[in-house]
Amino acid sequence: MFRLVQIAVPVPLYRYFDYLWDQESPIRPGTRVSVPFGRRLLIGIVIGEISQSDVPRDKLRTVHAEHDSHAVLPSDVLELLKWASRYYHHPVGEVIAAALPVSLRKGKSAVLNEREYFQWCGPEKVPGELQKAPLQEKIAQHLFRLNGKSTGVDNLSAQSPRWRQAINMLVNKGLVSRHTSLAVPDNRSRCTAPQLSEEQRISVNEIVAEFGRFQPFLLNGVTGSGKTEVYIQCIQKISALGLQSLVLVPEISLTPQLMNRFEERLDGCMVTLHSALNDTQRLQNWLYASQGHADVVIGTRSSVMVPMPRLGLIIVDEEHDSSLKQQEGFRYHARDLALKRAHAVSCPVVLGSATPSFESLNNVHDGKYRELRLTKRAGDATSPVLGLMDIRRRKLVEGMSDRMFEAIDEHLQNAGQVLIFINRRGFAPTLLCNDCGAAADCRRCDAHMTVHAKTSRLRCHHCGADRPLPLGCESCGSQNLDFRGCGTERIEKALTTRFPDVSIARIDRDSTRRKGALEDQLSRATRGEARILVGTQMLAKGHHFPGLTLVGILDADRGLYGSDFRSLEHMGQLIIQVAGRAGRAAMPGSVLIQTRNPDNPMLQTLITDGYDAFASISMEVRSQAELPPYSYMALVRAEATSVNEPYAFLQQVATILEGQKRGLMYVLGPASAPMERLAGRFRAQLLLQSDKRSTLNDNLSQLCNEIDNLPGVRKCRWSIDVDPVDLY
Repeated sequence: MFRLVQIAVPVPLYRYFDYLWDQESPIRPGTRVSVPFGRRLLIGIVIGEISQSDVPRDKLRTVHAEHDSHAVLPSDVLELLKWASRYYHHPVGEVIAAALPVSLRKGKSAVLNEREYFQWCGPEKVPGELQKAPLQEKIAQHLFRLNGKSTGVDNLSAQSPRWRQAINMLVNKGLVSRHTSLAVPDNRSRCTAPQLSEEQRISVNEIVAEFGRFQPFLLNGVTGSGKTEVYIQCIQKISALGLQSLVLVPEISLTPQLMNRFEERLDGCMVTLHSALNDTQRLQNWLYASQGHADVVIGTRSSVMVPMPRLGLIIVDEEHDSSLKQQEGFRYHARDLALKRAHAVSCPVVLGSATPSFESLNNVHDGKYRELRLTKRAGDATSPVLGLMDIRRRKLVEGMSDRMFEAIDEHLQNAGQVLIFINRRGFAPTLLCNDCGAAADCRRCDAHMTVHAKTSRLRCHHCGADRPLPLGCESCGSQNLDFRGCGTERIEKALTTRFPDVSIARIDRDSTRRKGALEDQLSRATRGEARILVGTQMLAKGHHFPGLTLVGILDADRGLYGSDFRSLEHMGQLIIQVAGRAGRAAMPGSVLIQTRNPDNPMLQTLITDGYDAFASISMEVRSQAELPPYSYMALVRAEATSVNEPYAFLQQVATILEGQKRGLMYVLGPASAPMERLAGRFRAQLLLQSDKRSTLNDNLSQLCNEIDNLPGVRKCRWSIDVDPVDLY
């Protein structure tokens, strides 16, 4: 007898799909099935059994095959994803698919790999006849010395790369037994806990007191105040109760150091989830978490959706960071999903930052979050001294003033370590012709190509376009070309010229592409082998370099005049985060900020009164302007190969919204995106703003029901971005 089942299929449609179920097994929500969709077979997720369908029985198609005997997405995660689909107005099938590792989306088995183990089971000494087979004897002697303990493949590979043939012979002779079993990573702590400060102790106790209940905490601690130690001690206490912890970090660059800290202090199974893992590694770690083996999961934003049956604590490190917001496809914010998930499973969620987002500070003000403050650095460390360096009317050498070079030399002479921060990679952001004034532009974007001198290439950092560095101007042929502006490559070259005997490490996306390169560079920096560090925002947060005494910040003025209303907030956060790398151990730290606007009142407030005062003034301005967090925004974006089609389509969208408007909501646009042409496509956007989230949500829900019927919908790619973190 056929039954009816509802399936979430990964297609860009705002609905589930009904199918016939002719399997003998029960219908299990959260399991994967193959279903015919058009001419394709797609992997979908079972939502549940239904009693009737709007589709006539003879039009319904039948589920092709089951892939799981139990749910890969349990009910709590499935409900979270359904909510996320409604909140972010993204097709539910694509939202649910985004929660699965790539291997599971392709239909691979959701089973953990077992590993081979070998054990000596022969006589009380290795038989002498094995001397005729030296490799067999070597492997036999190794196993014999283990005194009855089993060993795995990695151990035997270290004995010889040709171990497999030898072990097979020993098994055939009855001298070695072979068995397979699940290999769950099991860490053992190596360090004891440091003495907590009074503020840390209070923070840990308040969080622990809320175990088993939903309570958001904002752990607002200055850089170097020991927020990670608070995380660790809370994780230890939740693990003692047999529960799991989920730790979200904004970027992969934070994962190695955080993982090392955790491995030094925590017992049990710890796994990471991030894009640097291959598909097999990611699947295995995902399964360790979803099957309850992992006690601690550390991951980037998508980890917020991993199933964890014993989840008892969620930590979001650097909660202010915009990298926690997915900017393509399903545009969710991991911090906000973490809060929703913590509420669903009744557990505390800790949002940690030295520079909290204005949204979180406003939630503290409204009583939605409880604030825990760490106002002093851990141990004997003191906060760095910040100073503005006026570079007006000063000659710069590759973007650095003579005073900056003098400060670097002074700190190196005093056995200090130096970090020079510039948030631009490459050699120079612009190649300019001095004769005709033409710049080397990207042929697919409204952007200049960045000069990469080491590879003699021009590269677009927006679309990835790449071409050789020209010998002459591409417009007039003149060879009188000039590199304008500075990037990390150019700064590194200038410092190498000035300090030829000093070891320099450049850490940016280009220098860390090779597998393991990031870990190697961070290790060199932490040990003090690299005396000068040059880097982008990859170095801005979370890293602990005990010998670092000077931070030099170049090009700090960019955030003062950004087109996005969040530019000033991001500038303040970035400066304080970078400054926080200095003076984290015994030696005091200094921070020098090059600026052509030393009298800017917001910059002065940030330097003299700190981030709290800076945030307070900035939020008052936001409140008067009725900008988030004092109102709610969404962007409807559209792009097409023709310049007019996005505007025409968004004008149709605006007409729908104006005609159906429910409650007070402003519809602004359509207007071109700040970068109108990207990767060969023209982009426009429609800005929606309301003082009530429910009003925004209701209007967007109605729009999603009607948008597929618009005449221009097939000519454009479009998306909805709820709570955008930038308007770019």
